[in-house]
Amino acid sequence: MDVSKFGEKFTQHSGITQLMGDLNDGLRNPDAIMLGGGNPAAIPEMLEYFKALSEEMIADGSMVQAMTNYDGPQGKNQFIESLAELYSQTYGWDISAENIVLTNGSQTAFFYLFNLFAGKRADGSHKKILLPLAPEYIGYADVGLEDDMFVSFHPEIELIEGRQFKYRIDFSSLNIDDSIGVICASRPTNPTGNVLTDSEISYLDELARLHNIPLIIDNAYGTPFPNIIFEDVKPFWNENTILCSSLSKLGLPGVRCGIIIANKEVVKAIANLNGILNLSPSGVGPALGNKMIVKNDLLKLSDEVIRPFYLNKVKRTVTELQQAIPDSRFRIHKPEGAIFLWLWFKDLPITTMELYKRLKDRGVLIVPGEYFFVGMQEEDSWAHRHECVRMNYVVDDNAMSKGIKIIAEEVEKAYQNA
Repeated sequence: MDVSKFGEKFTQHSGITQLMGDLNDGLRNPDAIMLGGGNPAAIPEMLEYFKALSEEMIADGSMVQAMTNYDGPQGKNQFIESLAELYSQTYGWDISAENIVLTNGSQTAFFYLFNLFAGKRADGSHKKILLPLAPEYIGYADVGLEDDMFVSFHPEIELIEGRQFKYRIDFSSLNIDDSIGVICASRPTNPTGNVLTDSEISYLDELARLHNIPLIIDNAYGTPFPNIIFEDVKPFWNENTILCSSLSKLGLPGVRCGIIIANKEVVKAIANLNGILNLSPSGVGPALGNKMIVKNDLLKLSDEVIRPFYLNKVKRTVTELQQAIPDSRFRIHKPEGAIFLWLWFKDLPITTMELYKRLKDRGVLIVPGEYFFVGMQEEDSWAHRHECVRMNYVVDDNAMSKGIKIIAEEVEKAYQNA
């Protein structure tokens, strides 16, 4: 097939397509243990809530209305207005509906934002995206229209008791020059569950404003919803910050609703992109989200159902992993949020890509860590990149126990056969 450079780039194999392919295959295979994908947990209370809410909206006609009409390119007005009021009341932020735009999922949002602020300029210069803390989200890696879009640096690694560790930004290594067009960080971080501290976020904001570039914060798992965050930190936004959220981790990934909070100029630009590429964002997710806000359920369910569910699950899974893998070379990144655990097998004699293949052969799907070090030079010989894997902890307890047992067996074999 003779295709354009666009076609060559976006039809090649990538980590995110492998992950989503595994997710789809696993969903069709009842015996697969799905510890790889980012599908949120099937929380019984939330499933019942969404079922009842959908029935209510079908009865009052709002669901049919959402399915049978276009919204504007900025997204459903009622939801945007409700969100602006919610953020204003919750945090005291000076925002209005003109500061919010919707997209067809967060992946679309980052495609827009990264290509808006990075890539080739009219003057021939080329701007990049600075990821201040690697590893970072696998889905960022391939959304750039051009190559060489990212730059990242080694984190500092703090060893913590209980065979845990934590990544911290090494600010002494950050090199922000005229080649950087935007700074981006997820909080909580996918894949590690790391939460950037208030001081780290504040300093990134200072750096961004100093260099007259925006700071993007990926808030897919953060506050105020779905609130899968276990640290006491303050939400952050100002006119130079672009805050990205979604409805996916509430338990609604299928409605594909991304949310961007930014200054009015950025919002207008994204709305124009929506109009050209999508006509308008989907209205079903925003209709559901608006109803949840009107009923005062969005924050309540996030605080009282979603966060406690994940906190209990992660504590149980960490304990089980530590018991199953007693090797002193094994550590877990401190779980501070999100729906994943980041496992570090120091001095692992095989790559985590090989470990991924061995586990997949036994019906356990994880994600090899190599994919997450976006923006590091390929010639970087840092062994740590090949010693970590991401696993989610959302499957039922029996499947989790089986999966952990198999992981422990394969890791032990790898160490013993070295």
